[in-house]
Amino acid sequence: MVLPLPLLAQRLTIEQMVAIKYPSAPQWTADGHAVQFTWDEGGVSRRYQVDAAHPGQPTLIEEANRGGGGRRQNLSPDGKLRSMTMGGGRVEHNTSFPEVGNKLIFRITESTPGKLTIEPVAGGAAVAVAEPPGANGARWVTNDTLVTSVVSDDQRTRTIYLLSATGGAPRAIHTDVADKFWSMNGRDAAPQPSPDGKWILFGSDDSGWDQLYVMPGDGSRPAVAVTHGAMDVWRASWSHDSRRIAFDANAPGQPGDRQVGVATLGDDPAQARVTMLTLGRGTNIGAVWSPDDRELVYQHTDAQNSADLYVVASAGGQPRRLTYSMPEDMPHHFVAPELVHYPAADGQQVPAWLFVPPQLDRRCKHPAIVWIHPDGVNQNYDGWHTDRNEAVYYALHQVLLQEGYVVIAPDYRGSIGYSRAWREAVYHDVGGQDASDARLAAKYLKSLPYVDATRIGVWGLSYGGYFTLRAISTEPTLFACAVDVAGLVDPAMYYQDPYHSGWMAERMGTPTENPELYKAGETSSHMDQVQRPLLVLAGTADVNVPFWETTLLLDHLLKAGKGNLVQFMMYPGEFHYFDRAFVLNDAWHRVDDFFGKHLQP
Repeated sequence: MVLPLPLLAQRLTIEQMVAIKYPSAPQWTADGHAVQFTWDEGGVSRRYQVDAAHPGQPTLIEEANRGGGGRRQNLSPDGKLRSMTMGGGRVEHNTSFPEVGNKLIFRITESTPGKLTIEPVAGGAAVAVAEPPGANGARWVTNDTLVTSVVSDDQRTRTIYLLSATGGAPRAIHTDVADKFWSMNGRDAAPQPSPDGKWILFGSDDSGWDQLYVMPGDGSRPAVAVTHGAMDVWRASWSHDSRRIAFDANAPGQPGDRQVGVATLGDDPAQARVTMLTLGRGTNIGAVWSPDDRELVYQHTDAQNSADLYVVASAGGQPRRLTYSMPEDMPHHFVAPELVHYPAADGQQVPAWLFVPPQLDRRCKHPAIVWIHPDGVNQNYDGWHTDRNEAVYYALHQVLLQEGYVVIAPDYRGSIGYSRAWREAVYHDVGGQDASDARLAAKYLKSLPYVDATRIGVWGLSYGGYFTLRAISTEPTLFACAVDVAGLVDPAMYYQDPYHSGWMAERMGTPTENPELYKAGETSSHMDQVQRPLLVLAGTADVNVPFWETTLLLDHLLKAGKGNLVQFMMYPGEFHYFDRAFVLNDAWHRVDDFFGKHLQP
């Protein structure tokens, strides 16, 4: 049994959780007196401003600019030249399938590369810049030089190039070589010139962990590591004076906590002095320098607080909170996670986050839920997730916990935060050991004396939805029920979409090269194995896992005679990560009711 909370009125509700706002994109005003940011309120994004020195209620500035396509441009350090990527675009391909009829057509979007050009701001002819094939953006280093990077077609090398704005071939100044595939997040790996053009900063996992490296802006000397140790360092940014680099990193042995730090270069980057500015449990990410470099604004989450913005002095000191994003009437009695480990099929230890309600009567048996996070290039955290798109799932779990469920969230191999080796262990094995890692969380739950082995459910989003489908088609009686939210169905289907073919190819090669690997990862051909209730949720405007995959999944289930086990809800116009408040309300109540029906006594 679950002991009652002090007051029924203090129970969390789905509506309260959906009403949580999520801040993002903080930016200092030019005078450094205030911070502007975007607040997501149930899928409606607006821009706000808050006083940085004396925080009060943020004031509305404008509706958020969601941006758009077109050309990208930036100015040279002296402001006289403009670099632009021209000619790229999106090619729409229409496709359909016999299973859905002739009138329902699905659109697949393919991105085409543009051409980097330079033109005088004062007017004049644009000049094409020689850049290597596959170049991913370019940034000015000096008035006549830009820097860019390229990941090779076989996904095993990343090369940084200097480009000449006045003519001349690209010059390679640094290359990383991976045994399996280049698995760093492209955002963190992209080279960043210092404001004064003296240095180029980039991320590399050459040591086995994601670290920061610096080399001279002219490429005259090899890069040297600025950070060190068994930790992943991300989201680096230069101070305006080019002397310091802000970043966030997890500490050794603490994969779910992240702290904001500053590396002071001095005359020799190899001797950089690193100072951590935040401490304790929780995640602190995305630091942004104030105009005078005296302060940093960053995002903080922990077990009791969803994402909010804080300011800390760049020399160290007590952080100052700028925003409060939870509803005022929301009770703060959230369940904190505990980092646990359990053995994988090959004996390796799988990290996972276990949530046990503090009121739980451990003399009795209780239902449990396995949550499988999306995209291997992700992880769970020591508290609220740092990203809004996954924080809404964390929020629902807090509701389920107060209803008496035990929840576990594994960081299966492929997850970030646990070294390059763990991240790259999915090579030529998507849907294999990684999916096994995830579903073995059920075996761990069954070892807990207060969990009912017959009442364990599983659910996941995207890649986690795929693992959910793998679980119910590979071990049909392992879980009592399952929820698939916009899960990919087969690796070959995912590869078919140009938007994702590279992601799959770097892990599996192409279907032509390795047809047996793609065949082994299928779920659609095994839907006849499904024996337990399944709830499927998907949005029609999904571009991450195209909605046509969901329609074909349902077709396979019906052909296998499993229609009596399946519930399905389609959300018109909704994207991969459910945004709008009314969609989240409907989806989360459906999930809550579904688990209640099949897992509660």
